[in-house]
Amino acid sequence: MISKFQIAYKSLLRKKVRTLLTVVGITLSSLVLVSLFGFNQGYEKALNHDIDNMGYQIMVMAKGCPYEAATLMLQGGKGLRYMDPGMVRDIAKRPEVQATTPILMQAFFDPNKGESGGIAGYFGVDPSSYPAMKPFLRFRKGSWFVSDTAREVVMGYEAAELEQREVGDMTMVPEKNVPLKVVGILERTGTQDDGTIFVPLKTLQQIAGTDKITTIGIKAKKDADLVRLENELYQLPDVQVVSFSQVKQTIMKLIGTARVMVLSIALIAVFIAMVGVANTVLMSVYERKQEIGILKTMGAMPHDIFVLVWTETLMLCAGGSVVGIMAAMLCNGITDLFIRRLLPYAPSGGLVAIDFRLALYTLGIILVVGLLSGLYPAWQAGRMRPLESIRSE
Repeated sequence: MISKFQIAYKSLLRKKVRTLLTVVGITLSSLVLVSLFGFNQGYEKALNHDIDNMGYQIMVMAKGCPYEAATLMLQGGKGLRYMDPGMVRDIAKRPEVQATTPILMQAFFDPNKGESGGIAGYFGVDPSSYPAMKPFLRFRKGSWFVSDTAREVVMGYEAAELEQREVGDMTMVPEKNVPLKVVGILERTGTQDDGTIFVPLKTLQQIAGTDKITTIGIKAKKDADLVRLENELYQLPDVQVVSFSQVKQTIMKLIGTARVMVLSIALIAVFIAMVGVANTVLMSVYERKQEIGILKTMGAMPHDIFVLVWTETLMLCAGGSVVGIMAAMLCNGITDLFIRRLLPYAPSGGLVAIDFRLALYTLGIILVVGLLSGLYPAWQAGRMRPLESIRSE
């Protein structure tokens, strides 16, 4: 006995080109839709990973410090504001804080950078606390400093490439003409650490002629109330607080705006594809009036005809959506590269994460919308009168 699926399949093969174009439209719609859902899931996961890899979730710095960037670029760091190192101990006593690390950011004018010179940035870090804050940092060669007063530097991957340095080489601090030995070169991380030159905190303080710091990195406990901690830190005099959770929220809001626009385009694409499905099935129904009439005279009920036409719709949507989802999974890397070129900021790691659950979710959406689009053609077929259908040309 021939099943409804076999009849529906043979009906779709009668107009192969029209059926193929309809399936291609559904394929493209499902590809766009699952890729968008995958981007929504992958971007947030990658952003969370990058923020976690920063080691500390909150930075406390001297008030106005972030706005000194223009001063650093134009005047070589003059007017930079500092904090007392004793503040590190005060913050570390708070119950929400797991660890702290003091940092001194210092910039020196380097006449050898470019035609008119440039700025060389140095990070003074505490060897006893900073490496523990960033355990994900890996060395291509060498290791961290031997002591907190060593005349040594650890260079990020890009900083070492730019200055053509290897472990054991000597490098000179611009302006101060202080020689430092390169003891380590980090692996590429894809973060700002790649262009950073790390120096022991006390060594950089001695070179810069100050006993102050510019930043305190804070790592909170896992169950800590970050909002409460941030509000308490805001009460400290002459400091400002930068929370990476706030940075994350800001970025996600910007991405969310773009995501709404792209989602609108994807939904329009799905709607157009479903209109194509409805048109294909409706044309097939009108072309088979006599056949439907004969089936009814042989005892087929309106419900049987309705299910038969709906089955055609189901096969079109299922075939196109499965192909589209598989194509999205296979082209995941290309989609990731394309998005990276469009976005002003993209975290490390995969930006598009398509898993089995997401694939099933997208398939369900396409099938539901597709079956809804097939309601009218199936209803039209079911209400046809047998004699009128047989007599029609």
